[in-house]
Amino acid sequence: MDWSLLTCAFTGHRTYAPDEPALRDRLRARTAAGEAWRCLRCADFTVGAADGGGPADQAPDVSRDRHLRDTVVLRVFAVERLIRVVVLVLGAYAVWRFRGSRGSLQQIFEKELPILGEAGLDVQHSRILSWIQEALGASQATLGWITAALLGYAAIELVEAVGLWLLKRWGEYFAFVATGIFLPLEIHELIQRVTLLRLGAFLVNLALLVYLAWTKRLFGLRGGRAAYEADRRNSSLIEIERAAMTGPAKT
Repeated sequence: MDWSLLTCAFTGHRTYAPDEPALRDRLRARTAAGEAWRCLRCADFTVGAADGGGPADQAPDVSRDRHLRDTVVLRVFAVERLIRVVVLVLGAYAVWRFRGSRGSLQQIFEKELPILGEAGLDVQHSRILSWIQEALGASQATLGWITAALLGYAAIELVEAVGLWLLKRWGEYFAFVATGIFLPLEIHELIQRVTLLRLGAFLVNLALLVYLAWTKRLFGLRGGRAAYEADRRNSSLIEIERAAMTGPAKT
């Protein structure tokens, strides 16, 4: 898939008129329909005046090719984190509401439990009923701590989502550390019992860790940030055209 063309189809082209005459001529064309400029993202010519102009070094930073793909992938992870935030906040709200209505729920549960037994349900060995009984027997303080823990976890996920969506370097490090901290707990849960939900969450988090470390060159991997920024600059259309003007280096 050509991510550059796909993005331009949805958001429009990005053009720029550099002040340097030679570079300017490489990005501009005369057509029967008028002046056309090459898009900094997809490199196609688009008819009309350039979106902006000035020194080439001040051209807008436009992601393209694999760097644009990385942007899309990170924002998919950001949306996944945001969905977790919503689920966690709803869970915290449910626990908080349960604190105030636990007495009435206890009465309903004790009233309906014999009926469930008569209906053929093994109430003595049901895992779900056991969880419900444990929750009903929890103290107000315990439920308060559970609510706080859920909200705290939601806050962590929200910071991850914001950092990844804005494509911030600190967001990438924060997401890596925050995800890595909970990975041993997820492994422990999988050892206890493998479920589709647990396995799916573990694989998503593991994929994020590997993706961040490798593509974003975190913690000095593959040359670190300097190598990443150099590769990003060299992939820009203006830098490619500059290199084409100078030609191959002589040995």
